[in-house]
Amino acid sequence: MENERIRVGITHGDINGVGYEVIMKTFCEPAMLEICTPIIYGNPKVMACHRNALEMNLSFSAIQSAEEAQDDRLNLVTVSDEEVKVDFGRPTREAGQAALAAMEQAIHDYKDGLIDVLVTAPINKATIQSDEFNFPGHTEYIQACVGDGAEALMVLMNERIKVALVTTHLPIARVAEAVNEEAIISKLRIFHDSLKRDFGISTPRIAVLALNPHAGDHGLLGSEEDTIIRPALQKASEEGIPCFGPYAADGFFGSRSYEQYDGVLAMYHDQGLTAFKALAMDEGVNFTAGLPIVRTSPDHGTAYDIAGKGKADEASMRQAVYTAIDVYRNRQVWDESHANPLEKLYHERREDDRRGPFMPPRRETPANEKD
Repeated sequence: MENERIRVGITHGDINGVGYEVIMKTFCEPAMLEICTPIIYGNPKVMACHRNALEMNLSFSAIQSAEEAQDDRLNLVTVSDEEVKVDFGRPTREAGQAALAAMEQAIHDYKDGLIDVLVTAPINKATIQSDEFNFPGHTEYIQACVGDGAEALMVLMNERIKVALVTTHLPIARVAEAVNEEAIISKLRIFHDSLKRDFGISTPRIAVLALNPHAGDHGLLGSEEDTIIRPALQKASEEGIPCFGPYAADGFFGSRSYEQYDGVLAMYHDQGLTAFKALAMDEGVNFTAGLPIVRTSPDHGTAYDIAGKGKADEASMRQAVYTAIDVYRNRQVWDESHANPLEKLYHERREDDRRGPFMPPRRETPANEKD
């Protein structure tokens, strides 16, 4: 299993941002081609434009289908080979359409079994909106496409900390009404299962953040901690999920208390991600837990301000590829070790029955005791 070459589908994201730059910089390192088969979904003319602008010496193979992808080379599925204007640093509708086309093809290929995991370069959530894409972001779109009824959980992570969110891309005015007991318990279940199956943590401990400042300060600053969050934690604990809190977010991160837990569940986007990005911006990964597909993304946006200038740091994209591969393998190990345990036991019992009743090993008579 360790030697299997995993096929990593990579969507090019917003063509006017740093997506192509961080992808190309990631695979300029020859060792990356030894651990996976990268399959970019995009436009060869656009990639060549970025390569020329950045003066990079990188070769790639333009192919028409992921079925043609070969090991030991950078493959690019030609979603479109039309002339597309690259306007570095500018949000355009044309760039949004190109990003969506790449996503649609990658999802189609995943369903057909042509790629194993998906890594998405950053998109502009405004320019990608259309009749086909009416979602707040990648996470919600992918859930609708391949979730098959499962609920996605956004997790921002690196090797030291994993932060999940109860609410994601939601206006702050609507956060309080969305934080309810059912939502918290649901996210805790997904997070707990992901920490075990996706990351191999046998008994994960999850810290849960409060909604209000100072955890409500005994009702002076809000009652949600007492009426919603604590009852939710109690019910989750009764289900066997080790969860603790609620903790005031500022003190929790300021005192580095996150180091004592395997995961942190925040109530809303900026509560968890502001602290996370301050701690791990250059190497953070956005991981979508809870879905059949393994999907990761670098923990940064389109970075229009530095697009086309060669200043983008590829560390987060490289780590997103590593994480997708690790999670895919962890799931294989977990699923194999938990597959049909009763059937395995049944076959073992059948083998015992065929051997007959258990007999102790025959005792050999020492030479000095023989007649």
